[in-house]
Amino acid sequence: MKTLTIDIRKAEPHDADAIAEVHHTAWQGAYAGIIPHRALTAMVNRRGSGWWAQAIRRSATVLVVEIGGSIAGYATLGRNRARELPQEGEIYELYLKPQCQGIGLGSQLFKAAQELLAARGLKGLVVWALEENENALSFYIGAGGRDVAEGVEVFDQKALRKVAFIWN
Repeated sequence: MKTLTIDIRKAEPHDADAIAEVHHTAWQGAYAGIIPHRALTAMVNRRGSGWWAQAIRRSATVLVVEIGGSIAGYATLGRNRARELPQEGEIYELYLKPQCQGIGLGSQLFKAAQELLAARGLKGLVVWALEENENALSFYIGAGGRDVAEGVEVFDQKALRKVAFIWN
């Protein structure tokens, strides 16, 4: 019997290729049919290995979840960017490879991100999700998030509503 380990850790520059692959497959899976094709393709293509390596070197906080040494997902996090919300921390992104979703890895990664923000003294947490991304909405509701605000993101002149979930 082979035992696979699950590890969550801060990303390092050598993880950039794997994170770029997760980003590509997760975003295509989550947003195809929601974000216009041209805008989605441009967004995904902008975030290749070089972009991720540079972000990590610039001290962006990126966590990765590994299964058996292979990166299955990532989260980016930091200070809340929405001044109208009092929560101090924000998870900007949390994505898993499609084949790694639904088995609890997202919950573990979410908890690790939440704990890291709290350890940095940031009280409360906000996460934004596109309203049409039903998987994300279900995930954040299931994680105990409260839907408290709405906003709009525009992609190739298509306005999409987004929802803010908070944890105090």
